[in-house]
Amino acid sequence: MRIGVLTGGGDCPGLNAVIRAIVRKGVDNYGHEFVGYRDGWRGPLEGESRQLGVPDVRGILPRGGTILGSSRTNPFAEGDGPARIAENMAAAGVEGLIAIGGEDTLGAASRLHEEHELPVIGVPKTIDNDLGATDYTFGFDTAVNIAMEAIDRLHTTADSHHRVLIVEVMGRHAGWIAFHAGLAGGANVILIPERQFDVEQVCELVGRRFASRFAPIIVVAEGAEPKGGVPSAEDDKLDAFGHVRLGGVGHWLEGEIERRTGKETRATVLGHVQRGGTPTAFDRVLATRFGLHAIDAAEAGRWGTMTALRGTDIKLVQLTEATAELKTVPESLYAEAEVFFG
Repeated sequence: MRIGVLTGGGDCPGLNAVIRAIVRKGVDNYGHEFVGYRDGWRGPLEGESRQLGVPDVRGILPRGGTILGSSRTNPFAEGDGPARIAENMAAAGVEGLIAIGGEDTLGAASRLHEEHELPVIGVPKTIDNDLGATDYTFGFDTAVNIAMEAIDRLHTTADSHHRVLIVEVMGRHAGWIAFHAGLAGGANVILIPERQFDVEQVCELVGRRFASRFAPIIVVAEGAEPKGGVPSAEDDKLDAFGHVRLGGVGHWLEGEIERRTGKETRATVLGHVQRGGTPTAFDRVLATRFGLHAIDAAEAGRWGTMTALRGTDIKLVQLTEATAELKTVPESLYAEAEVFFG
C-alpha cells in the first residue's frame, strides 16, 4: 500500500518521531511505501510531496520541528479543496493518508473522511494539550519544561532587582502550559483562559509577595483575559481557520501592574521558543508510540480513527472525537495551586 503522511498546524517537538515510527514499521513490517506531503494540507491540495523511506527518517528522532514542513492551510477554504486532494492522491497512487495535527488539522481530516470518504487516520499533536479525546498530546511536556526553565531563571533576576516579572506562555483556550509550568516553577500568580482574572486582585497578590521580601513571578497564558476584557486592535489578523493571532496580554498586564502598584514590572513573552528544539524523553516515547499504532491502524484499514493515550495505553478513537470537546483546566485543579499565590 502507498500511504501519504502530513503534519499540519503549529510545529511542535515530537513530530519527526511520529514520522520515523510510521515509516520504520510501515516499511519493515508491512512493506508499505510512503509519500510525505509538504506543508500540511497544502501538500495534497497542490500535489507537492517527497519520498519517505527508511534512509529519509534516520537521525530525525531528536530533531524538533518537522521534516515535512507545516502550515495552517484549510482544505475547505476553497470549494474544490476536497476534490483536488482526492484527485492528487489518486494520481500519485496514494491509498490512504495519516494526518498529524491539532484541532484544526484533525477537524479537517474528520470532515474529509465523513463527508468525502477520504481514507485518513489522525495522530493528535498540540503543545496546548487541549484535545479531549486523549489524556496527553506530545509536545506538551517539552513546552512545559521550557517554560519552567525560563521561570526558574527569572526568579533570580526578579529578586535581584525587586521587580515584578511576567511570563506569557502559549494557550489560546486552555491554560495547561501556564498551570503546569507555573506550579512547577513556583509562580506566585497563574492566569489562565478558563477563568477571567481581576487586575486588582493580582496587584494585591503582588503586594503580599513583596511583603515577604521576595519579588513576584506571574505566569499568564496568551488567551487569559481580565474582567472587562483587553482592548483589541482593529487590525487583528485571522488565520485560515478564523483564529485571531494572540499575544500581548503579558505586556498589557505589565503596564497595569506598574501603574497601579508603582512597582517596576517587566514582561517576557516566550512565544515560539516553547515549541521549538529537541523533544523531551516523554514526548519522544509518546510520539513514537502514536506513530506505531497509527501505521497498525492503516494496515488494518481502520480509517476514520485517531490514536489516543488513555492511561498508559494507546487506543483508537473515532476522528470525530478529536475535536468534539475542548479539554480545559478544571476549577478544582486550579484551586490546588492557589495556596501558593502571593
